[in-house]
Amino acid sequence: MKSFDAIVIGAGQAGPFLAARMVEKGMKVALIERKFLGGTCVNAGCMPTKTLVASARAAHVARSAAAYGVNIEGAIAVDMKVVRARAETVTMNARNGLIGWFAGMDGMSVIYGHAHFEGPNTVSVNGEALTAPRIFLNVGARPVIPDLPGIDDIDYLTSTSIIHLDTLPRHLAVIGGSYIGLEFAQMYRRFGAEVSVIEHGPKLASREDEDISDAIAEILRSEGIDVHTDAGNIALAVNGNGVSVTAGAATIDASHVLIATGRKPNTDDLGLDAAGVATDKRGYITVDDKLATNVEGIFALGDCNGRGAFTHTSYNDFEIAAANLLDDDDRKVSSRIPAYALYIDPPLGRVGMTEKQARETGRKIMVSTRPMSRVGRANERGETKGFMKVIADAETKEILGAAILGIEGDEVIHGLIDAMNAGTTYPTLKWSVPIHPTVSELIPTLLGDLKPV
Repeated sequence: MKSFDAIVIGAGQAGPFLAARMVEKGMKVALIERKFLGGTCVNAGCMPTKTLVASARAAHVARSAAAYGVNIEGAIAVDMKVVRARAETVTMNARNGLIGWFAGMDGMSVIYGHAHFEGPNTVSVNGEALTAPRIFLNVGARPVIPDLPGIDDIDYLTSTSIIHLDTLPRHLAVIGGSYIGLEFAQMYRRFGAEVSVIEHGPKLASREDEDISDAIAEILRSEGIDVHTDAGNIALAVNGNGVSVTAGAATIDASHVLIATGRKPNTDDLGLDAAGVATDKRGYITVDDKLATNVEGIFALGDCNGRGAFTHTSYNDFEIAAANLLDDDDRKVSSRIPAYALYIDPPLGRVGMTEKQARETGRKIMVSTRPMSRVGRANERGETKGFMKVIADAETKEILGAAILGIEGDEVIHGLIDAMNAGTTYPTLKWSVPIHPTVSELIPTLLGDLKPV
């Protein structure tokens, strides 16, 4: 049996950085990864998908060039083999960077294999037992495959497999109208495929306010994407052209089907019972405010703990664990203000509460909205879809949340993220002097237009 000061299972966006910090402190650490270093973000999530988004936007801009006085001869063609290769290059550069980093790190043992608990301090991998007083789980999540009629009879795609396509679907049917599905829907429409989005619920991006969801649907429809909401009784069947997708009263003749109905944690094959680690009914590992499980010495970081489903929340889990365990600090998950983005084009940047959530608290709130058509930068760039929205507490003057759906919304939102984390009230931020001409310059104006609701 090999002994270590710490064992990290899973090489996503939390575990490797925590392992590196521990090695810097002189500890002996085993980092176990069953597949690829970098986790979902590097290999099947953020990096390859946002590279694909960039290629899709390039095609969209090229097709729109005439509106800007730029004439391009002939039709715009997309070479999907080059698109795929470009995304794979970005992934491999990041993965190989991690491999090289760890290879030069004394005290780090990178082990490829499937780890399985034998007890609270012991795991086995590749037939060998490893033990440590501290074990950190950073095992991530994978796509959920719903039990739809006919799904076992078809070849479907997931967010993991679709990034390897090097041909263009004739008609892509996306089952699921949330963030992952919507990004791929617009992406493949811009590559040149016919696209249908099929959502069982009443609106797209269901966690958003209704006005945001409606605006997202309008953006997608304006690019020729068919959007089906309230799609009951979804069923799949093989036909001569590919797959027939039934969604309520609609029938879609698709060549390819993307299943994008959520994700579930990779916790079902770790032998958690042997260690006594508790999970909730969905399989997420239960952790406290400092990411500790119910078993002393075992911690869970990233997507598998259900406390955040993003690269940045996973990395913040690393920061919290490192601060508490290595730096004698006192950091808590509950101090984190939720923030994320939807990478359709234009993107949605979000922070804090929605208006619906703020109303449900019983506070007296104020709301302000501004269409992107009243933003100079948006007009100059000819990209005026979407709007800006901010919610504040009428009594404390605290900024409760915001949504920026529009050009550069994923960047603009950071001014409000920073203000909320710093505890800056909206009257103070309202008097900042921004740079012109930018999208961010309208934040003080947006705050100045707050009105009680």
